[in-house]
Order: sequence, then C-alpha cells, then structure tokens
Amino acid sequence: MAKLSMIDIDSFSQDFKNRYGVLPAIFSAPGRVNLIGEHTDYNDGFVLPFAIDKRTYVGVASRSDGLINVHSRTLDESVEITLSDPERTQGWSLYIRGIAEVLKREGVFRGGADLLIDSEIPFGAGLSSSAALEISVGLALSTIGGKDIGMVELAFVGQEVEHEYIGVRSGIMDQFTSALALSGHALLIDCRSLEFENIPLDLGGYVLVVCDSKVEHELADTEYNRRREECEEGVELLRQRFPDIHALRDVTDDQLRESHDLLPANVFRRCRHVINENIRTLESAGAIATGDLNRLGILMYESHESLRVDYEVSCAELDWLVDAASKFDGVIGGRMTGGGFGGCTINLVKNDAADGFRAQIEEEFRDRFDKDTDVFRVSPSAGAHGHSVDSRNINSV
Repeated sequence: MAKLSMIDIDSFSQDFKNRYGVLPAIFSAPGRVNLIGEHTDYNDGFVLPFAIDKRTYVGVASRSDGLINVHSRTLDESVEITLSDPERTQGWSLYIRGIAEVLKREGVFRGGADLLIDSEIPFGAGLSSSAALEISVGLALSTIGGKDIGMVELAFVGQEVEHEYIGVRSGIMDQFTSALALSGHALLIDCRSLEFENIPLDLGGYVLVVCDSKVEHELADTEYNRRREECEEGVELLRQRFPDIHALRDVTDDQLRESHDLLPANVFRRCRHVINENIRTLESAGAIATGDLNRLGILMYESHESLRVDYEVSCAELDWLVDAASKFDGVIGGRMTGGGFGGCTINLVKNDAADGFRAQIEEEFRDRFDKDTDVFRVSPSAGAHGHSVDSRNINSV
C-alpha cells in the first residue's frame, strides 16, 4: 500500500536551527477524515470524524520584536508578517496571520515568533490540511505566549479564522477533531452542545483507505457557502409551520415531507440530505459499537448518494471512485469525505484486499481521467500535541 512521505522530527528541528539559530519547540496537529456526517455540523447536527496519521508540524521560537517569520518547507516559501501592518498577507500565510491576530485579541499571544512549517497532509484534498495548520500554529503561538487556552477554545479560534479571514462559513468539526481526537477512536460529536463520545474504531479485518481524486476544492469561492445559506433558508421557511425549530437538527423527516409545499425544490433536497445524514451518522456509531461493519458500509454508500443527488457537492472523479470501489471484491463501503467539489473518498476495505484495491484503482483511474490518484491507508490518530520543547524558547513576551 502506498504511503505518503513522513516528516523526520530530528531533521525538521535541525532545519529550524540552521534557519533561525536556535532549537525549536515542535508541535503538530492531524488532518481528519469524516467517516460519515457531511454538511451536518453547521446545521447543529452530528458528525463522526477521526484524526488521521498525517500531520502538520510547526517549529517555533519566540522573538521580542513583534515580527512573525514563517517558512513553509512544503511550499519552499518564506513570509514576514507584521501584525501592526493593516495590509493583510494573502495565500497560505493568511492562516498564520489570522491565528496570530485572534490569539492577540484574546491576550494569549503578544510578541513575535519564528515559525517553520511542514505537512504530510495533501493540500486541497478534503483532509482538513487547513484545520491542522490552524490548530498546530495556534498551539505553538499560545505556548510561547505562556497561556493555556484549552483545546476546545483553540478549535473555536481556528473556526474564527476560517470565517473572518478565509471566508468559508465552516462548522466546528475539522478544528475540533484536529485538536481533541483520541488515538484509535472516532469522535461522535454533537455540534450543538459540543458533547462528544470517543468511539473505539475497531474494524476487525478491515482497514480505511483514502482515494484522492486530485480535484482541489476551493470552498470559499464555490458553492459551499451557498449550501449553508440554502439550509438557513429552509429553517426560516419551516419555522412558518414549526416555530420551535432552531436548525435542521430539530426537523424530522415527517415534518419535512409535510412541508414540501413551503420549500423551493433545491432547498427541499438540501434539507432532506441533512436530516437523513444525521440519522445515518447516529446509526453508523451504533453499527461500529456492535461490530456491524456491513451496515456501516451500506450507510456510507447511502451517504454518498445523498451528497451526490440531494446536496450536489460531488464531482465526476469522486462518483467514479465510489462506484469503482463498490465493484471491487473486499470493499464494503465508500463515500466522498469532506466538503466536496473535489477531495477524497474513504473506503472500508478488507485488509488482505487493500493492496490489490490500490493497484486496480490507480490503474483504472489513470486510464479513465488521464491523471494519477493517491491511494493510501489511514489510521485513527491522536489530536494536537507537542513533540519536543526547548524551554529557552517558551516564554511570555
């Protein structure tokens, strides 16, 4: 089975010292795969993600002049950020500036920093590389600021950056998972109360395999925000008949069917997806707990079909990957994962069939789309944490 390149902590630390003259404190945060529960988080619903064993690493040392120097090894680009300068940087460094400014407003980060960043998570693949960047940088800057803001608050800082700086009105799932996940477990998250349950992800003789469509999703300038607006429109219209509802989380399937006359066709379909996806998510958590993996697989296929038809966030490559997987002996479930408009699929594959699955999918995908796909296993990993700390670089400034 193909494996993406992994970052060596020792060489990363030495690279930081060569660049900035001191040894760093090092932190990392994982990407995530959402097993099921797509586009339910910003509707106060339920999600079932897990953190993957692909991470973003940040080396950090404090500085007293207020400057933030950043080098991305992934992109081989360097940026200098001055928070007092009203002119915002653009591109990937906007995430760094956003995290720093929000933490500064919260009184958590007051000085400057040298940062080195590298990532094992492919960009634009729907595996939450942005959340991993937000959480790892947030943890690094809050630590050198001498403040412990807590992982839940850090997740909200990351979400605020998505909303205010990036322009994506995302839910809390990605940042929450990257910050708080437990190794070997999925998180069943109630996105209204933020109560969550760690569910052991014991798959017996099966493994989880990601297929990357290599279609990058640009959520801020696509249909993502429009989907959220359509859901909000549905709630407002449904309130005419059911005044006690606050979000699609509160609407039953029967209530939706009774209200077909109230809703535009596209809004009805968006609501139908969210309502039924919440049901599928809770049922999937139960199927994992009881070891009913065949039922989990069926629910994954149903989720993808709903995302394709009702929510309309899939694409030709994703649909092909799910269909091709469903025809492969040893695969019992598959669906797109993430916001959509590109990205990846997640597949439940028998362990001894995984290598053959990878080889066949890669060959047939290349023949069909004239480009490569990456196919790789993922394992449920731990959330954000530190790797090594040089105490000389951790101080309040």
